[in-house]
Amino acid sequence: MSEAKTTQSVQSGEARSSAIMAAGTLVSRFLGFAKTWMLGAALGLGSTINDTFINANNLPNLIFLLVAGGVFNAVLVPQIIKASKAPDRGADYISRLLTLAVLVLLALTLLVTLAAPLVIDLTTQGYSEQQKALAVTFAFWCLPQIFFYGLYALLTQVLNAHGAFGPAMWAPILNNLVAIAGLGMFIWILGENVYNPHTLDNWGPTQTLLIAGFSTFGVVAQTAILLIPVFRLRLGLRPRFGWRGVGLGQAAKLSVWTLATAAVGQLAFLYVMRIATIPGAERLRLDNAGDKAAAAVLPGNAVLEVASQLYLLPHSIIALSLATVLFNRMTRASQDGNKAELRDALSHGLRTMAVATVFGALALFALAGPLGMFFSGGEPQDGVMLAQTLTILALSTPFLSANFMMSRVFYANEDARTPLYVQLWLAVIYVVGAFFIQFLPVGQIIYAIAILYTLGNILSVVISVVFLRRLLGHLDGPRIANSYIRMGYAGLGSALAGAGALWLLGSYRADGFAWSSRPAALVTVVVVGPVMLLAYLVLLRVFHVTELRDLLRPLMGRLGRGAPAPVSGAAPEPTTPARATVSDDTGLIPRISGEFDAASFRAGPALAPQRTQEPAADDSPDAPKTYLPEEDTPSTARGGKFRPQVPLPGRRTYQGGAGQNPYFPAKRSHRK
Repeated sequence: MSEAKTTQSVQSGEARSSAIMAAGTLVSRFLGFAKTWMLGAALGLGSTINDTFINANNLPNLIFLLVAGGVFNAVLVPQIIKASKAPDRGADYISRLLTLAVLVLLALTLLVTLAAPLVIDLTTQGYSEQQKALAVTFAFWCLPQIFFYGLYALLTQVLNAHGAFGPAMWAPILNNLVAIAGLGMFIWILGENVYNPHTLDNWGPTQTLLIAGFSTFGVVAQTAILLIPVFRLRLGLRPRFGWRGVGLGQAAKLSVWTLATAAVGQLAFLYVMRIATIPGAERLRLDNAGDKAAAAVLPGNAVLEVASQLYLLPHSIIALSLATVLFNRMTRASQDGNKAELRDALSHGLRTMAVATVFGALALFALAGPLGMFFSGGEPQDGVMLAQTLTILALSTPFLSANFMMSRVFYANEDARTPLYVQLWLAVIYVVGAFFIQFLPVGQIIYAIAILYTLGNILSVVISVVFLRRLLGHLDGPRIANSYIRMGYAGLGSALAGAGALWLLGSYRADGFAWSSRPAALVTVVVVGPVMLLAYLVLLRVFHVTELRDLLRPLMGRLGRGAPAPVSGAAPEPTTPARATVSDDTGLIPRISGEFDAASFRAGPALAPQRTQEPAADDSPDAPKTYLPEEDTPSTARGGKFRPQVPLPGRRTYQGGAGQNPYFPAKRSHRK
């Protein structure tokens, strides 16, 4: 097969993978927003109950990522992928790995759940005894999710390693459906908060079951459904003990920088979230004192959580999928020592994703009012607080995605140390900023935290640019800046068109159509959104923004309109296999939402089978997709003074025939 056809096949496969990932993420996000809307309707966006539940429901994901997430992503992912290439498809190795991980997860989950009162004390500030008691109850229901998050991550990698990418992308949909069912029953039986206020005084076990219980049942269902495709792999997985020689210790040593990066980021986030609980506690105090007017204007961490989910939407749908695809190109360029191609991949990614993120930022900014009212739970004042928080976060969306794309370059170069340095800078900024924020007037704390994250997103790009210039020399700055400026002009024109449409609908008046009800707010978004999009697309053509074609190419390929053409000016992609990766989402996203993101545990898209001029004996349609180099391919990562090359995680582990590992004797002698 010719090199041109091979390159086109690889690009076509990558484009389809990107479109499938974006589609799965889009459906999951849509249902996630439906769940968020129903939670606001059930509990009220600005209520003490909602603040308390969101804080407790975020803890399992945060604790999992802090204690075990880095190990799963940086250590176990490469191990599972490598093991799948053994003659037994990794059955023996993966069985032992799963057995060990399940035992560790059970112990961790049991320990943290029993320590729920202490966990609540460490992650909240100013809670009354009554609110703390409810928070502990929520935590007892929610913290068991830690075990299922970990098992979901493991099963996802087993499926990914064997080429089954679909199930893990769609499993979170079941999670959302179960949670929505619980919220639906809550509203049907107990009524919406706007008509039947739910407070600490009238809260009972039934409400807890329908809110916290179904949230955990959703996570269980998300994990359990993955067992079906795993069983269909017919690997014969079963509990197996004896872990000597598995190689996790060596892999962990090699991944120490990645583990430290994850820990630093999560610790900083937990501290900021502790500060974010202050307004909710003060609101309860004012309520109890009879000052309901002052309590109504205090935004709590539920407002920050919903604004975060909205703000992350353009990144999670477009930037994450695009970065995953380009990461394969970056790893090949890094392996070949081709800095020009690595720089071109970064430039292409930054410019292409900006088409979506620039529009997303301005659209969220313009539509913040209607979106706030829609998710308000029926209280216009809550909608105003959400809109104000969203306008602060929205404009930093392009910086968030740009920093994520830049971090891919470090990981493609197998450099996990530099991301730690960047994360340390960000952690210092967040912790110091949050420390001073707690002394502000209570009504300004949530807005100040939003400003802090916006500044962090901007500074993260500046810091990453400094390190990348040392690696690549230059970053194709003039070309990137020129594209961003032209997109900015198009986005500004789109925002002006949206502002005009919003004015016609009376959205800038307190008694306007958009503020009359949540359905009216939704109608406003549905009407004005397409107006802004149409204006943006027209202006992109006017300003000759060619990156629009690159963004739409995966969608066109998914719709069956032919394989994507090679990127203009890009060198043909070599067919050298990419090196091991960790998860798509490992790195430098400032976490401003504690919501579990299943995309964090997806492996990269499958690459097309690698072909040479003379096909190998196993070069068949059923041959496994090449994702890692062969065992005898040396790593090209730069080591230290006394180690010129750093082996990949798990490279020194045994991957021979099934039952032949000397550390795992097939038969053990038992003492009588």
